[in-house]
Amino acid sequence: MQGAHVGSWARESLVSAEILKSVRELNHRFLDLAAIQPSDWDSSKHVGLPVEISGQLAPLSAAQKKAAADCPYALFDLRFHDDGHWQTQLQTNRHWSVADEAAVDDTTRNFVRLALFFAWHVASMAPLAAQLLLGMSEITAATFRGTTIDCLPALVATEAVNLTARWNHCPAYWSALTGAASRPNSVGLRRIQLYGLQLAAAARLA
Repeated sequence: MQGAHVGSWARESLVSAEILKSVRELNHRFLDLAAIQPSDWDSSKHVGLPVEISGQLAPLSAAQKKAAADCPYALFDLRFHDDGHWQTQLQTNRHWSVADEAAVDDTTRNFVRLALFFAWHVASMAPLAAQLLLGMSEITAATFRGTTIDCLPALVATEAVNLTARWNHCPAYWSALTGAASRPNSVGLRRIQLYGLQLAAAARLA
C-alpha cells in the first residue's frame, strides 16, 4: 500500500461535507452490521467477507469503528457497479409482495433502506459524488436520478440479499483496515483508508 499525505478529507474533495458525514455514518452502521462474534460463525462468509475478518471487527470499540468508518467512500456495496442490474430494477414497475421478502434480519433491512435512500438522494443531487463515493457508473447514477422516492421501499425486500462489503474480493484491505483501527496510529489508518481510493480507481478503470 502506497504512502499518502494525510489531511482533511474535505479539503480537496469535490464532495460536500454534509454528504461525506452521511457516508461516514452509514459506514459506521455497516461496520456494526458486519461485525460478528466467533460463536455466530455459521457460514464461510458474512456480507461477503471471510468470517475471520468479520470476527476482527467484533472487538473494536465504537470509537475504533468510527475511526475506521471515516473514509471518503462507502465501505458497503449494493451492486452499484452493475448497470444492468439497476436498469432492470429501477426501470421496471415493481410491486412488493411477500415472495420478495428476503431472509434477512431487521437490522440489515433497515440499513439497506437507509443506503438506498442515500444512493438515490446523492445520485439525484450530486451525480459525480455518487460515482466517487459509491462506485456507481454514470449510467447507474442517471438511472437512480430518473426514478422517484416511491420506488425505494419495494427495493429493500429484494436488494437486502445483495448487501456486501465493498472490495470483499480484497481481504488484505479489510484485514489491514481492521488491524489499523485497533491500534492507536491514526496516520497508519489514514494511509490504509486512502488505499481504498486506489481500489476505487482500479475498479473504474476496469
